[in-house]
Amino acid sequence: MATKKKMLEAAAGGAGGAGLDITEVFSTYLYDGTGQALAINNGIDLDGEGGLVWGKSRTDNGVHSLYDTERGVQKPLFSNATNAQGDDSGGGSTNGLYQFNSNGFNLGADWAGNINVSGQDMVSWTFRKAEKFFDIVTYTGNSTENRKISHNLGCEVGMIFVKRTSSAQKWVVYHRGNTAAPETEVLYLNLTDATSDLGSAWHDTAPTSTEFTLGDQVGVNKNGETYVAYLFAHNDDDGGFGPDGDQDIIKCGSYTGNGSTDGPVIDLGFEPQWVLIKAATRPGGENWVIYDNMRGISTGGGDPALFPNDPAAEDYGGSADNSLDLLPNGFKITSASGRVNDSYTYIYMAIRRGPLAPPEAGTEVFAIDSESTTAPTPPSYNTGFAVDMFLSRRNVTTSGSWYLYDRLRKSDVGLIPDATNAELASGGAYSTNDRNDGIGSYTGTVYSNKAYGWMWKRAPSFFDVVAYSGNSSTNTLNHSLGVAPEMIIYKARNGAVSWRVHANITGSGYDRLVLDSSSSKIDTEVYGSGKELASQPSATELVLGSGSGTNNSSSFNYIAYLFASLDGVSKVGSYTGTGGTPQNIDCGFTSGARFVLIKKSSGTGDWWVFDTARGIVPGNDPALNLNTTDAEDNSYDMIDPYSAGFTVTDAGYDMNESGSTYIFYAIA
Repeated sequence: MATKKKMLEAAAGGAGGAGLDITEVFSTYLYDGTGQALAINNGIDLDGEGGLVWGKSRTDNGVHSLYDTERGVQKPLFSNATNAQGDDSGGGSTNGLYQFNSNGFNLGADWAGNINVSGQDMVSWTFRKAEKFFDIVTYTGNSTENRKISHNLGCEVGMIFVKRTSSAQKWVVYHRGNTAAPETEVLYLNLTDATSDLGSAWHDTAPTSTEFTLGDQVGVNKNGETYVAYLFAHNDDDGGFGPDGDQDIIKCGSYTGNGSTDGPVIDLGFEPQWVLIKAATRPGGENWVIYDNMRGISTGGGDPALFPNDPAAEDYGGSADNSLDLLPNGFKITSASGRVNDSYTYIYMAIRRGPLAPPEAGTEVFAIDSESTTAPTPPSYNTGFAVDMFLSRRNVTTSGSWYLYDRLRKSDVGLIPDATNAELASGGAYSTNDRNDGIGSYTGTVYSNKAYGWMWKRAPSFFDVVAYSGNSSTNTLNHSLGVAPEMIIYKARNGAVSWRVHANITGSGYDRLVLDSSSSKIDTEVYGSGKELASQPSATELVLGSGSGTNNSSSFNYIAYLFASLDGVSKVGSYTGTGGTPQNIDCGFTSGARFVLIKKSSGTGDWWVFDTARGIVPGNDPALNLNTTDAEDNSYDMIDPYSAGFTVTDAGYDMNESGSTYIFYAIA
């Protein structure tokens, strides 16, 4: 991975070359406050490249603390206050944020800021300095008009926060979408105020790709005072990020609210992971508000909010706080609240979800783990990455249902793969969106190494998730897989409808199977508006017909899970049984398959689950059926290890019958 990173950085922004990945310049990182030494390893090079760390307690009424590499460690600013910069060193050299590292930062006991509160749930947002994304400039005021300040964004400036650091003063904000003449207007980050005319801040001059202009206003340019400016880019098909150096990762724009729960759709050209919104023209003002997909932006559910101008704890009141839904190409406003959707102008900053590059190893995006033998300390299931989909069996040695959770819906709302049930009510035991390293705490019984979790991360060419509403007509859905999916699993969230599986294993068309059933495939190669698929899925779209399993009326909400083959990482394929002769299934792997799902498609047969955590070994293998509640079966030698994939052995147990066709999904 180090070689790949160096290559991307060396060629960043180059014409036709690779650019930086979003994961290298931005991170939302959640952690448990300790009030003592704590290393946050978020993968962002702050020591070598520089940047900003913005921290806040989610569960406590504590200040927003901002530390940056230009002013140095232990010098917090507070977005919700006018204070001059604080000084954590008064409590010792290892208090507050006391070190910037090549992969994150180090924290100690809280002092002037609230970035590591013992016993509190914390969030940090880290912005790395990078061309066309983010920059930091410090300067000393001189009270002169038409003062030019150089910066290194190298593209259109989307937003600027300016704060006087040497003494108390409001945060002054420029935003490119703040009225038709944003260079004449200001907002204040620490206040709810609507926009106001203050030409003396920006000298009535719009910023350029290399500089911004100041007037003599005391909030930005008082003689002898010191200032810091945080500059955020606006990409407009010129971002230069990703494997081909052609992707945008940050947008700063505006929209007009309509005061309805069916609010406007903001087309970004990408799915965001972090969104900042402010009512710019609403009389009486309104809070600034931050949403991110790590704390949770649930499709059809509540969205935990934090407010840069307010030290209040996270505002989360369930479905009543459903403010926005994420889309593969942007976001949709789903609330009529003044916070995001009164009949006025709103400004936003949105940062793209990553990663942008396909994974190079299965361990980057898939993990299997079992609970410990004692009550687990979070995370209950370890991965080393943030989980986007979690498949669970609470006790594999006894009968019991499967449960499936995903970040895009809501972390504690389960679906049952072995049943037709609608999704469960909120309040389940797990949370997929409150950890960067696995699944959070489980509140139920621990089953002594008999509870297992299978966990996926969304990534190009590997796995994606799309939430949508039915329309009982042709329904075109965007997705972010980047290649045509080879297997798609659908479920109606609010209806007792069987799971649908579309598998394109021959390249000639998609066949339909049912996940909660052992039934054989149904050919759906003839597409049309009345079918479940109206046309072949592409690298960017699913086009559904009016089939009720995938696209009933608008009263039905759905979730779709998209899987693809990726060299050395995953394989969706098929094979024909040979009878009693074992056969090797070549997936293109080098160290064998860690996870295998197999289904006989030419006749009835269960969905068999195998994995190396429970055992893929020569001899009998512990097997589970995804479509039943049956306990693990160790009675048969069904598959064996094989370095390029796996070997199927058994001739009579739904695995290798002569002449039968099987589909499989394997992960290295």
